[in-house]
Amino acid sequence: MNPKKNSYDEPYRARVPADVDAPDKVLYGLTFRQLAILAVAALALYGAWRALHDLVPVPVLVGTAVLFAGLAFGVAVGRRDGLPLDVWLLAAVRHARAPRALSTTDTTSKTPDWVQAPASAVTLPAPLKLPADAIDDGGEIRLGGARAAMVAATSVNLALRTPEEQAALVDTFGRWLNSLSTPTQIVVSAQPVDLHSAARTLAQTAEALPHPALADAAADHARFLDDLATRRDPLRRQVLIVTSTSAGERGERAARRRAENTVRALSGLGVTTRALDGAAVTAALASAADPYRPPRPGGLAAPDTVITSPTPDQRHRTERSRQT
Repeated sequence: MNPKKNSYDEPYRARVPADVDAPDKVLYGLTFRQLAILAVAALALYGAWRALHDLVPVPVLVGTAVLFAGLAFGVAVGRRDGLPLDVWLLAAVRHARAPRALSTTDTTSKTPDWVQAPASAVTLPAPLKLPADAIDDGGEIRLGGARAAMVAATSVNLALRTPEEQAALVDTFGRWLNSLSTPTQIVVSAQPVDLHSAARTLAQTAEALPHPALADAAADHARFLDDLATRRDPLRRQVLIVTSTSAGERGERAARRRAENTVRALSGLGVTTRALDGAAVTAALASAADPYRPPRPGGLAAPDTVITSPTPDQRHRTERSRQT
C-alpha cells in the first residue's frame, strides 16, 4: 500500500512575471491604456462614417477605415526601445518641439599670466553631487522634489517553515509588493561586527562587578569575544527598505507614512521592523558609504541639524558641580 501523501511534502510554487512593472491586463489581454487608444480610434471611425457615408463611396471609406484601424492597433500594442509605441511617439514629439540653443561664445575664463602652467596635464576631480539634499529629524530624506524614508527589518528563514507557512509568507509579501505605487528599494548587505570594542567594554565592566564569580565569567567572555574577532571575520546582515514618493506628490511626511505602512504590512511576516529617524538614517548612509569604519559613539548629527555649544555660564556651573 502506498502511504498517504502528506501535504507538507508538496513544494509551493508561484509564478512571477519577468517584468514586474508591466501593467495589468484588463480585457482580451490588453491593458487599460491600450483599450483607451482603441476606444478613441473606434469613436473617430464611427464619427467619420456617420459624417461621410453619404458623401464618399463606401469602398473608399472601408479602405481608409482599415488603414486607420491598423495604424491605431499598431500604436496601441506596438513597442519601441522598451516603451509603448504611443509613449515613444509622444516623447519624440516633445523632443522635436523642445527649444534649442547654440552657444557660440567661449565662456571659460583665461588663466592669469602669473600662474605657472604645469608641465603635464592635471586632471581635477569633478564636484561630487549627492542625490540627497537634507535629512530631517523624522528620518525623511529630501531628494530634490521627492522624499524618501528608511525601514530597518530582520530576515525570515523560509527553510525552517512548512509549505503552508511558506505559502502564507509569500502571499503576505506579495500583497505588500502589489500595494507599492512608488519606487521602493530593498537593500540587503553584510557588514563587519566590531567585537573588539564589545570585548574591551565587557572587560572594563567586569572589574566593577560585586561578585568574583561574575567578574571571572565576564572576563572569560570578553577574552572569548576578543579571540573570536581575531580568528574570525564576524558579519551581520542588514536589511533596509527605502520607500520614496513621486516628484509631484504633495503632503508633509508622505514618505514617513509610507514607511509606517511598510512596517505594518511586514509585521505579518514575523519580522521586526522599525522606521528609522534622522540620526539612524544618517548612520545607515554613512555605513553604506564606508562599511569598514566603526560607528562613531553617540551617532551622527543630521546635515540640517543645528549644533549649539554651551555658554560660558553653563560651562562654569558644570565645572563647579564636578568639583563638588
